[in-house]
Amino acid sequence: MWVSLALLALGVLVAVVAPRLLARADWPEREPIVALWVWQCAVAAVLLSFALSMTFSAAAAWQAVRGHVFATAPAAVVEAYALGALGPWSGTLAVLLACGGLWTGAMLTREVRGARARRRRQRAELLVRAPLLPGEERGTGPLVLLEGDRPGAWWLPGTRPQLLITTAALRRLKGRQLDAVLAHEQGHARARHDWLLHCAAALAEGFPRVPVFAAFRAEMHRLVELAADDSASKRFGRLTIALALVGLNEDRGVFGPCPTPHHTHVPQRVNRLLTAAPRLTPGRRLRLTAAAALVPAVPLLVALAPGLSALT
Repeated sequence: MWVSLALLALGVLVAVVAPRLLARADWPEREPIVALWVWQCAVAAVLLSFALSMTFSAAAAWQAVRGHVFATAPAAVVEAYALGALGPWSGTLAVLLACGGLWTGAMLTREVRGARARRRRQRAELLVRAPLLPGEERGTGPLVLLEGDRPGAWWLPGTRPQLLITTAALRRLKGRQLDAVLAHEQGHARARHDWLLHCAAALAEGFPRVPVFAAFRAEMHRLVELAADDSASKRFGRLTIALALVGLNEDRGVFGPCPTPHHTHVPQRVNRLLTAAPRLTPGRRLRLTAAAALVPAVPLLVALAPGLSALT
């Protein structure tokens, strides 16, 4: 049972420490893809710690669960976990953690269903704004051109993802700038950033008072844009994608004294592209990636440690 409490404490520790360490780091803007990986590993470690804590608490409280968890384990291994140490408290902890897990699943289901409903509405609106021509089938083309006075380009995810672009954007963007915008949106689609945003939104909405999940959602919205900027700039250059961002957003008041909350990061993205801070060395990127991958392994080591020590 003490293993269950240790795992619970570990999950809380990672949830408190990880956002603070990442907020103080100066490298995430230089390496947004690595930062996305680190954030995912930190959140996975928190969720895994709580899931393992629930499993051991349930095993301590109910013999039926214990029989499944330790079905093939020797008696010495079972004794090493001291499952009866906290008595009735183990059942209460298991129920609370199980409720948290069910609530997480419900929030994720609601988020996915809401996203699908929004996509259905958007596709219905597309048929009004861009009616099908004679002989044209619905959803066959990956690119949809919309009449519009305001420049805009965005990706509509789904089983048949489509890139939407307005006629004003075609008039505003020239040559490689338009190609860079298309590459930016394609970067979102290839990396499936929509699923990452769904998971972050579900955790933040389901547990609004847990700082790590709120920070996870905020950083995901920022980092996926930086990662897509870098993906496009590798092909077309930082200056090209920066000019394209300015062209798409200059009529929205983004670069004024009071930009709208939805476009707050646009000036920062343009400044980042123009300043072109040097990337981390390959060795440091590899070390950060490997260190992040080890974080979810820590709960597994804590969970297995008593059993392994009993076998040696």
